[in-house]
Amino acid sequence: MHRRPDSSFAWNDQIVLVTGGTGSFGRRFIDALLRDHSPPKIIVFSRDELKQSEMRLDGYDAPNLRYFLGDVRDVQRLRRAMEDVTVVVHAAALKQVPSCEYNPAEAIKTNVDGSLNVIDAALDCSVERVVALSTDKAVSPVNLYGATKLVAEKLFVQGNAYSGQRPTRFSCVRYGNVIGSRGSVVPLFEKQRPLGKVTITDPRMTRFWITLEQGVQFVMQCVEQMQGGELFIPKLPSTNILDLASAVAPGCTVEEIGIRSGEKLHEVLLSEDEARKAVELDDMFVVLDGKTSSTNDWGGEPVADGFDYRSDRNETWLRGEELRDVLKQAQ
Repeated sequence: MHRRPDSSFAWNDQIVLVTGGTGSFGRRFIDALLRDHSPPKIIVFSRDELKQSEMRLDGYDAPNLRYFLGDVRDVQRLRRAMEDVTVVVHAAALKQVPSCEYNPAEAIKTNVDGSLNVIDAALDCSVERVVALSTDKAVSPVNLYGATKLVAEKLFVQGNAYSGQRPTRFSCVRYGNVIGSRGSVVPLFEKQRPLGKVTITDPRMTRFWITLEQGVQFVMQCVEQMQGGELFIPKLPSTNILDLASAVAPGCTVEEIGIRSGEKLHEVLLSEDEARKAVELDDMFVVLDGKTSSTNDWGGEPVADGFDYRSDRNETWLRGEELRDVLKQAQ
């Protein structure tokens, strides 16, 4: 095993705020905190009062849980919400690619300006650890959603330069498609299955896949181990779109409708240029900023020159029965 930074971090000592706390990730993350830990306070920060009400009705009503209405576009509201908070997980984003393409200014206000507001509020409130969620679409982006997440990554890593004597540290987590999340192709295939036909954009398409629970556990691990300035990338399996369609809707015919604007054939989690600043651990790659974080902090092996981590050249694949088992677990 490679050495990781020592940490005396304990979730039971933290006051945790989750932006986008009513989303797919936010709900599962908060569920894991309530299930496996006992933080004195968990704050659900989101802009939708209906979703907050639905969370309560779904059983998210623990004594240490607080619901805080607010928008990441409102830095004053973020400052109020972050008083005495020690950990922020920033999951709020506009992430539907077609919506971001059609409403670019709105995507920028939430994904870029909102991220900057989270950074400013965290610094002003001396939050100790802040982790932002990103996506493989931020690597060489071809759509606005990916571009806004790339900018957010840069903002968070550079945010460490403004900490000064404050305890605040910023890091990012970047992973692939989440199986079964809102906006995933899996619910679309499930909806199309009774019709006997599913639609795909291109049969060559590959993606990195992670379950919601795996994503939650990885983010928790990164919060525990972060020193500030890291970009954490988990090692994930790839899946071909035809294998996925066969696993979700067996026996259905497949109609090819053509690749959509802003969509790639294959995704990249770690680019060749980023790899020069990265180390490889057993279960992840860590891209280091060379300032707050360094190779000496993490050990591991420097990534080979010319390496990139692409979904079509992956060593690990999900197919057949194994893919069906993962889909069942993700439900």
